Amino acid sequence: MSDILDHAIKALSEKLGGGYDGTAKFQIEGEGSIMVDSDGVREGDDEADVTMIASVDTFRGILDGSVNPTMAFMSGNLKIEGSMGAAMKLGSALS
Repeated sequence: MSDILDHAIKALSEKLGGGYDGTAKFQIEGEGSIMVDSDGVREGDDEADVTMIASVDTFRGILDGSVNPTMAFMSGNLKIEGSMGAAMKLGSALS
């Protein structure tokens, strides 16, 4: 596993606590994918209710709080596939 995915898994685990009600996938361009569900956060590329696609820099900014997920989406730096409701719920949890 890359250092970027390892760091992202730890950061998401801290932000989301015991997991997430639903399934979400974060696809980090050039690095891989992370799954978030009721079991927690792990590396994976399974089907999900929502997939969020971003560059390493955008994803890192979302995790450290310097990038607002909604603004990243509006500016085209964050792409969302699937349930917009699930994306908004997850975005609130990350802010």
